[in-house]
Amino acid sequence: MPITLAQAKVGMANHVDQQVIDQFRRGSMLLNALTFDNSVSPGTGGSTLTYGYTQLKTPAGADFRDINADYTETVADRETKSVDLKIFGGTFKIDRVLANTANGQINEVQFQLEEHIKATTNLFHYTAINGDKGTKGFDGLDTLLVGTSTELNADASKAIDLSTSAAIDTNYKTVLDMLDEFLSELDGVPTMLIGNAALLTKIRSCARRAGYLTHAEDAFGRQMSGYNGIPFMDMQYYYDTAEKKEKPVVPITSREYGASSSKTTVTGLTDLYAVRLGLDGFHAVSPMGGKVISTTLPDFSTAGAVKAGDVEMVAATVLKKSRAAGVLRNFKVK
Repeated sequence: MPITLAQAKVGMANHVDQQVIDQFRRGSMLLNALTFDNSVSPGTGGSTLTYGYTQLKTPAGADFRDINADYTETVADRETKSVDLKIFGGTFKIDRVLANTANGQINEVQFQLEEHIKATTNLFHYTAINGDKGTKGFDGLDTLLVGTSTELNADASKAIDLSTSAAIDTNYKTVLDMLDEFLSELDGVPTMLIGNAALLTKIRSCARRAGYLTHAEDAFGRQMSGYNGIPFMDMQYYYDTAEKKEKPVVPITSREYGASSSKTTVTGLTDLYAVRLGLDGFHAVSPMGGKVISTTLPDFSTAGAVKAGDVEMVAATVLKKSRAAGVLRNFKVK
C-alpha cells in the first residue's frame, strides 16, 4: 500500500523509530511529501529489488470528424521502465565510556544518530537530483529530464543573469515570464520548486519585485516561501566523502556553448526543478512490508567496549509521466 513517512510513523511501536522518522520529515520537505509505493519484493534468490513501471511519454489525441469519415488514428506513447531499489545510510561506533559519560551538553549516541540522519537525507537529495543508475545510485531528475519537452533553456548561450542586484532589476520580468512558460509545460500545478539556496534567493527577489512571493506554513509550523503558491524546496548541501567538502545538491557549474573551435564558457550556472508528487507523477518506491527507514542503536547491555549503530533507507525514485516534472536550466547566480 502506498504510504508517506507520516503514515509509516503511525504503525511503528518503537518510539526511537518514530523520532527518527520525524527527523527525516523535519529535515526534508521532499521526503515529508513523497509517497512511497511499498510494493517491491526480492527477485529470484533475493538478490535484487526491482520496481517495474510504465511511463507515459505522449498522451492520445482527439479530434472532430465528418459524416462518413473516420478519425485520424493517434496512439498514446508509453515506455516500460524499471528501477532497482538502493540501500544507503551510514554506521557509527561509540565506546561505552563516551556513551555513559554525561557532561550535560552532548549525548554522543543522539549526536551521532542525528548527524547520520542528516547525511542519509542529503544523500537521498543528491541522488534524487544527480543520480545515475550506471554508478551506485538510481537515476535522478537531471538524468530523467534530459531531452524531454519539459527541459527548457538547455542552451548555455541563453543563460539568465541573476548574479547581482542590478542584473535582477534588469531581468526579473524575463525570469517570471520564463517561469510561467515553464510551469505551463507541466501536466498540473507542481508540488514544489526545487533548487539550491543561491538560486532560490534570486527567484524570491524576482517574485518579491513583482508581488508574486507567497508564504505558508509546513507540517511542522515553519514558515516557507514560494512562487504564486508553489513552495520552494532548498535541497541544501551534500558532503562529498571523496573530496571531503560540502557541495550544493543542485550544483553550480560552468557550461560551454558554440563550435568546438571557439567555445565560450559561462560560469556560475545552476538549474530550477519542478515536480508534481504522486503515484502518477514523481514518487518513491520501497520494499513490500518493510520499513522505509530503519535504525539500530548501540547495545551496551552486552559485553564489548565498542558498539555500533546505524541508519538505513531502502528506496529509489521514479517518474511515471515525463510532464510531471521539469527543469528550467542555466540561471547565472555567480
